[in-house]
Amino acid sequence: MNKVLVTTSSFGKDDPSIITSLEEAGFEVVLNPYGRKLTEEEVLNLLLEVKPKAMIAGVEPLTAKVLDGIPSMSVISRCGIGLDSVDLDAAKKKGIRVLNTPDAPTEAVAELTVGLMLSAMRRIVEVDSEIRAGNWKRPMGKLLGAQTVGLVGCGRIGSAVARLLKPFGVRLIGYDPFIKEHPAISILSLDELLKQADIISLHVPYNESMHHLVNKQLIDKMKQGAIIINTSRGGIVDEEALYEALVSGHLGGACLDTFEREPYKGPLDELSQVILTPHIGSYAKEARIKMEREAAHNLLSTI
Repeated sequence: MNKVLVTTSSFGKDDPSIITSLEEAGFEVVLNPYGRKLTEEEVLNLLLEVKPKAMIAGVEPLTAKVLDGIPSMSVISRCGIGLDSVDLDAAKKKGIRVLNTPDAPTEAVAELTVGLMLSAMRRIVEVDSEIRAGNWKRPMGKLLGAQTVGLVGCGRIGSAVARLLKPFGVRLIGYDPFIKEHPAISILSLDELLKQADIISLHVPYNESMHHLVNKQLIDKMKQGAIIINTSRGGIVDEEALYEALVSGHLGGACLDTFEREPYKGPLDELSQVILTPHIGSYAKEARIKMEREAAHNLLSTI
């Protein structure tokens, strides 16, 4: 019997029928035994042990070392949007088709983004911590609707964020190298966006050219007191440069859902003006089920 290795750690938890659909199609389903993101060595060893015909992947590193070191496999069906964890050139050389689920996580990531904006503007996490520490402090917040929001990346998720923000009455500006006009967002150059935006929200894929896109030089161009939000990918933000800008007071705050190394351990967790979440952008029950269904459907439609 052909096997499918599922490396995303919570697959089928909320809808076991997804696993059943794979089994009914004639596959033996092998689940991630670790219950967490796999390392390069762990995923390579699992692939060598299981010898699957296909896999449903999470965000584990499917590097050239991994893909070159395994027997033949037909499909990698990624449960999510980003493909930066997969060496696409190595997959192509091995004749492995790589698929993703670009639509399923959109609403979940967009909602988290807006939630982080509201939390940062009204300092919700900060005051909650103060009350739990026995302090009754009431720091002044700001209205989200009074801000200029700059969206770096105006594709699926950037557009969904813009739609959710419209009722608040924010001024929406955006930058996207592939989009010249947008029905809901005023498209500007990146430099102009940085000068004008009170909140800068990142919605771009990660690749080598985007590594540390948000570095010291770019941060220096941002408005004094601006807030930056990253719900896209770790590695896009230079975390050391961000920390320095926050400590100096040049930036007013930051909200990060993704990090260069996860789980995150670093000095940003010492700053009260920073909100940190553990890569939960797509981790909403309904979105997760949709992603898993699409990943299984993509796999079955290809083999």
